Amino acid sequence: MARIHFLTGNEGKLAEAIHHLAPLGHEVVHLPVDGIVEPQAEDLETVARSKLEQAKAHLPNPDDWLMVEDAGLFVEALDGFPGVYSSYALSTLGCHGLLRLLDHLHSEDLHVEAGLRRAEFKAVAAVMTPEGVFIGEGSCLGRIAPAVDGEGGFGFDPVFIPRDLDLSGQPADIGVQGEVSTHGRTFAAVDMDVKGKFSHRTRALEDLLTQLGAVDDAASAS
Repeated sequence: MARIHFLTGNEGKLAEAIHHLAPLGHEVVHLPVDGIVEPQAEDLETVARSKLEQAKAHLPNPDDWLMVEDAGLFVEALDGFPGVYSSYALSTLGCHGLLRLLDHLHSEDLHVEAGLRRAEFKAVAAVMTPEGVFIGEGSCLGRIAPAVDGEGGFGFDPVFIPRDLDLSGQPADIGVQGEVSTHGRTFAAVDMDVKGKFSHRTRALEDLLTQLGAVDDAASAS
């Protein structure tokens, strides 16, 4: 299995990556690199590829793998903002500032409320290996909470309520309790195992690992 150098300044992201990748035999270590420029781009994949290119010279061993993960919160009522600028929005607006932007969007009807405050977390997990760059994608549908809830997680987790999931892992109908539920709580109010069942980051990692597994299988067969 691989030694993966994870380029991140976020301890929460590092913990999640270790949580999901270590059981598969991968060793995930932090790669501290200063001076990485956040590219101005419209999509997460472009941002991730740019960071890989900037950081690859800092790998201690060229046979090791380099990983970056980028995620964003896309709020429908804000035309997708903060999206790829989520890190900047978090440092300037914060969770309370985001809630203030949506203060006028409330309803006693759950269906209406969910539509007014609809949001989606999206993530890409990108790995550069000696064989090339692989990109995994994941998303999680939900809504913005009426108030900050919970002390766990990181980023905008305290204001994001994921939609329940059905038995197949797909989003359940609004108003119908699914087989997997946070019971109206945010990502920050549930433990990592529960969050992982919904998490856009988990789905991106799973997509990435599927691709890497296919490459390993092809290499073994050749």
